[in-house]
Amino acid sequence: MKHVNKSVLLWYSSREMYGLVTDVQAYPQFLPWCDCAEVISTHDDGVSARLHIAFAGVHQTFTTRNVNDAGRSVSMRLIDGPFSALEGVWRFTPLQKPGQPSDPAADPQDWPACKVEFSLSYAFSSRALSMVISPVFDRIANTFIDAFVKRAEQVYGAR
Repeated sequence: MKHVNKSVLLWYSSREMYGLVTDVQAYPQFLPWCDCAEVISTHDDGVSARLHIAFAGVHQTFTTRNVNDAGRSVSMRLIDGPFSALEGVWRFTPLQKPGQPSDPAADPQDWPACKVEFSLSYAFSSRALSMVISPVFDRIANTFIDAFVKRAEQVYGAR
């Protein structure tokens, strides 16, 4: 099983970053490898979503069940696709500016900064598939967080 763990501190609120991650249908606009993204069903606690990968001549589709904790996290589990296992989580931790007094009425999700953590574990369903798709998916998985940082700049402006 392969693992990706990335984190970054940003001058965007946890609510803003959570909004970008949960806007699955916008993924093709800013993830260069994402050919299509669709929400298949909506649940009380999240969505089931299908992503279509088109990168370096590799075309694959996978579906995940995403459980959302508004403004705090998004957990993903494999429903179907070329994997034998796929689990991931996005975590959004609100941060205040250093030295800034805390306002007891302020919602921490609206604090001016946050720490974004992304972790993903995955394995492919066959050795042959792993040999073909793994190099492509490894590269994709390692650029996830960077793509969302760039998207935040596009949507919310540079900070």
